[in-house]
Amino acid sequence: MRRMAGKAKDETLIELKSATDSHIGDGPAVLTAFRINLRSDEDSGNGVHSLSERGTLPGHTDTEKQCPNKDTVFFRDGVRRIDFVLSYVDDKVGEKKQERRKEFEANLEKAGLELETEDKLDSKDQKTYFLKIHAPWDVLATYADVLKIKVPFKTSDIPHGQDIPLGWLSRPFRPPEHIMHPQPDYFTYPFDKSKTDFFLISDKDTFFPPSTRNRIVFYILARCPYYKEGRKDKEKTGIKRLLSNGTYTAAFPLHDCRYWKRARNAECESERYNLYKHWARFLSFYKDQPLNLIRKYYGEKIGIYFAWLGFYTEMLFFAAVMGFICFTYGLLSYDDNISSKEICDANIGGRIVMCPLCDKKCTFWKLNSTCLSSWQSHLFDNEGTVFFAIFMGIWVTLFLEFWKRRQARLEYEWDLVDFEEEQQQLQIRPEFEIRCNKRRLNKITQEMEPYLPISSKCARFCLSGATVAFWISLIVACIIGVIAYRLAVYAAFASIIEHPVRNIHLVGRFITPQLATSVTASCINFVIIMILNFFYERVAIWITDMEIPKTHLEYENRLTLKMFMFQFVNYYSSCFYVAFFKGKFVGYPGDYSYMFGKWSNLRNEECDPGGCLIELTTQLVIVMSGKQLWGNIQEALLPLLRNLWSSRKGRQHPENQYSRWEQDHVLQNFSQLGLFYEYLEMVIQFGFITLFVASFPLAPLLALFNNILEIRVDAWKFTTQFRRPVASKARNIGAWQEILNAVAILSVVTNAFIMAFTSDMIPRMVYLYAYSQDASMSGYINNSLSVYNISQIPDPNIPEKTENWIDNSTTTCSYRDYRYPPGHLKEYTHTMQFWHILAAKMAFIIIMEHVVFVVKFFVAWLIPDVPSDVKARVKRERYLIQEYLHNYEVERLKLQLSASFITEPVSEMSSTTDKLEVLSEFL
Repeated sequence: MRRMAGKAKDETLIELKSATDSHIGDGPAVLTAFRINLRSDEDSGNGVHSLSERGTLPGHTDTEKQCPNKDTVFFRDGVRRIDFVLSYVDDKVGEKKQERRKEFEANLEKAGLELETEDKLDSKDQKTYFLKIHAPWDVLATYADVLKIKVPFKTSDIPHGQDIPLGWLSRPFRPPEHIMHPQPDYFTYPFDKSKTDFFLISDKDTFFPPSTRNRIVFYILARCPYYKEGRKDKEKTGIKRLLSNGTYTAAFPLHDCRYWKRARNAECESERYNLYKHWARFLSFYKDQPLNLIRKYYGEKIGIYFAWLGFYTEMLFFAAVMGFICFTYGLLSYDDNISSKEICDANIGGRIVMCPLCDKKCTFWKLNSTCLSSWQSHLFDNEGTVFFAIFMGIWVTLFLEFWKRRQARLEYEWDLVDFEEEQQQLQIRPEFEIRCNKRRLNKITQEMEPYLPISSKCARFCLSGATVAFWISLIVACIIGVIAYRLAVYAAFASIIEHPVRNIHLVGRFITPQLATSVTASCINFVIIMILNFFYERVAIWITDMEIPKTHLEYENRLTLKMFMFQFVNYYSSCFYVAFFKGKFVGYPGDYSYMFGKWSNLRNEECDPGGCLIELTTQLVIVMSGKQLWGNIQEALLPLLRNLWSSRKGRQHPENQYSRWEQDHVLQNFSQLGLFYEYLEMVIQFGFITLFVASFPLAPLLALFNNILEIRVDAWKFTTQFRRPVASKARNIGAWQEILNAVAILSVVTNAFIMAFTSDMIPRMVYLYAYSQDASMSGYINNSLSVYNISQIPDPNIPEKTENWIDNSTTTCSYRDYRYPPGHLKEYTHTMQFWHILAAKMAFIIIMEHVVFVVKFFVAWLIPDVPSDVKARVKRERYLIQEYLHNYEVERLKLQLSASFITEPVSEMSSTTDKLEVLSEFL
């Protein structure tokens, strides 16, 4: 467990305890020493003075105080640290804004914060004022007590880790030790202002790290009112409202230095520079992330995100390797694909005339026109795909279970155990306090608190649910529109073929109408997805604000659920259509099924003779790759172009002209929902590689390459493009954990159905083991097709091109189904082989689901969520906390009794000594 540094300072307790053990005859002298020590404790906490009491910081000379370095994180005195910065433009018509700022800043000073203003004439644009805020020790201690911030009280005596055999092999993949573990190990306990001598306080000015300091200051800013004294206007509260109404233009904590250069001041940590050098650069892609330094600089919430993203990427490596092996198997077995050879054979596939795939515009066609697509389909539709689908069902379980263990370890190491119960649930959003006028008694705290009436809550939820349902319906309508496009465009592509029977059915050299339709429809669907996402993001935030969630955690969970429901339907609906609906409700010649009824003339789509799996692969590749490409452009290229000038400007101007707060002011603001979109992007990707991975085994490999880039792009953004975020805590990934679990369970079902109904694997296996004459796949193509009498085709289905239909000897056409031929007693009804195949498909689904689920539950039971050594560490720390608190209170009581004993008359000393001995024995 890596925690903040500090030296053990027990001198005060030792000196006070020595007063009890000293000679009684030296009473006045002991009393004098006791009073001096108590005064020292009151003044500086554990006898340690602050920097403001000691004078100028090391590294600050008199020359620098006369000509101060503007690239600094300290006030002009070079002593007080800048914990937060507010900026504003004092326009001529802003009298109300001036009044708000005046009242707000006055209330900040009443709260104990210290302020310092930089005049607009000192800024580069000659327009912007900067208000620097410093939190002194008393304020930090008070709010650290309120927020129950854990701080060190004893050096850890538990070994952090054991030496790994051959650990030197991994040394090139690890950053330096001072970057990986920037803090020593300590046992921690929530800060208590009344027990400052209990904690390891070596220096009050550095005891709370900058991330904790800016978190405390933001807590005050978010709750500080700006109404006049004596007037109670709850709406006029908090920095968020002041930012929204333009009173202030920005509010942010400072980076500690420039990312490309260390800080000149030795007191600055230069952690931003270390993060950029060892983490944010792409050349560090092969190295471990310095999670402890990330957590120390940005806070636990951002740290847990990068920990999850890194672990997810590590696990993707195993899935990518297995997927590549399965794809390689498809390549190596390319020449053994008898079915594709029969389709491409001029004497087999070249002689099979297929029935039209649409009415009027489509004509008869040769089976060998699908030669190329059948070969492509074999790359992904083979025996190895079944194994890979089962493997991914087990992989996703291992990923989630091992992440729980990694998360439990981070919870302990980062002091997040029981965090939500102590803090997150108790923090009410300022927006909730402002908008909820009614109050009631909290049975737990016995205090009056705001609440939202049940009638208002139900009305808001109903409106929210109706809005989400409307937008999901809009997605479904768009998908239906794309399907209609596919049907219409396929007919258009098919109509341009002049001699479809005599020539191979191609639009270009390698493009069939099926492939052209699938690619264009997938691209159009991707564009629609991105447009709907753009609008729905704003709608989701609006309806979540309208619900007025009570806590920040509740707000994020509700927004997460809404956004994921929408994007789940938005991104995956087209894949679900191709996988489970296309080609399943077609009918047969003479009795086709239509999308909107026969009046629409839009016949339901059919699959190629090789199956619909290759079309599902095409859809998945286009949507998944397009989303990742567009996301990387948004995250890396656009911010780079937008901020290129600002970055160059910051490098070209020396630090004595371009101040630290101005350099940060031109950076992008990291919003409260910044991590939300990062998680959402990765969870959607997780759905692609699990829900439909049976159709494209290379999906994990694409995701792996994307995530390697994603980690460094996100790191680059945080260190170079964003202002420093306000540090916040989170013990886990929140609602995303449950969403991942739900996607993992659903993925087993979807992959089982894909292998059964979308892939051609089951029909091939049934033919091989039940209907083949020579126990081979020879003759499978003819067996999988049914025939229809051309003379019986109804007039609405007859092609318009009649001159080049067929030879005179051709009386039947083939279609993909298992039905009795014309002339049979049960003509055009399903054969017994159809029911055998259907039974085999259902049996496969049941067996695969049960096998994978049994393995999943067994693995989940076998792997405990919390490692045993972490459990032991947590118990050890709780035991030590109780022991040290007990000893601390005992020593404190002894000192109090000793002090009272010293002030008593000498005649009563003996009786007091006896009382002290009895009390000590009792304790």
